Amino acid sequence: MKRFGLIGAAGYIAPRHMKAIKHSGNDIVAAVDKSDSVGIIDSYFPDADFFTEFERFDRHIEKLRRQRGYGIDYVSICSPNYLHDAHIRFALRVGADAVCEKPLVLNPWNVDALASIESDTGKRVYNILQLRLHPAIAALKREVENSTRTKKYDIDLTYIAPRGRWYLFSWKGDISKSGGIATNIGIHFFDMLIWVFGAVQDIRVHISEPARVAGFLELEKARVRWFLSIDGGDMPVPPDEPDAKSYRSIRIDGEQIKFSDGFKDLHTQSYARILDGRGFGLAAARPSIEAAYSIRNAEPVGLKGEYHPLLGRSKVCCH
Repeated sequence: MKRFGLIGAAGYIAPRHMKAIKHSGNDIVAAVDKSDSVGIIDSYFPDADFFTEFERFDRHIEKLRRQRGYGIDYVSICSPNYLHDAHIRFALRVGADAVCEKPLVLNPWNVDALASIESDTGKRVYNILQLRLHPAIAALKREVENSTRTKKYDIDLTYIAPRGRWYLFSWKGDISKSGGIATNIGIHFFDMLIWVFGAVQDIRVHISEPARVAGFLELEKARVRWFLSIDGGDMPVPPDEPDAKSYRSIRIDGEQIKFSDGFKDLHTQSYARILDGRGFGLAAARPSIEAAYSIRNAEPVGLKGEYHPLLGRSKVCCH
């Protein structure tokens, strides 16, 4: 049984990590979050020590190692994006491997620094890149690898995840803390596209607004028009599924790739790979971090060139 610490226990994604750790037969011995709305812990690890101050959590982990003769094996990190780098460093410093939610870090040079600390400590940094484990995406990668075509694939990626007014008033609405929409909700898709279709060759941004961002991504084997939004008004009308709370679509050469289902246990599968030594590390995370950073810092060109079809809708382009 491996011992885990959990940072960000009150966050939206934390229960998926708790479930994955529980189902893999391991234990969370201590958790921390500045919010004490963490009753979900009772469903998985009711005996875990809990702290609302990171300093006390840090001290507790050190005491376990120095006074009781054992430390923790992993630190699972579900904190806000801008804190990931510091929390990964903490994990490595206390002799644990880090398991971090997306985005691993916000800037490419943070990856370089963490690689150096990995080398110094002998510990590893793992990123949750669960879309790589989705059956439909894995099948698509095999198909692309086995294809003999020379023409690039034409892809339209659309992801609309409506959020309430709170979103832009939280840390997620602060681009310096979240990296903006392209990083916060888009980086998994950029990672998946690069993983399947090869390295980035060109990046253009058509619009970049607090609630939506869209652009063009040229990869070794694909040309991608992409659109990301948290505005419910951007949902298809009528929606493909009237009760749908979000909209995910990938069209390749006009054909819809179905991958809305199959997300249920991807975190558990991710943990199984990590515990088996096959998790996705710094090198795997780097390309999508570089892409998201470039998008964040690009000057939008407007509706020029190959832009996403949704940008032709007046209620989108005229916001």
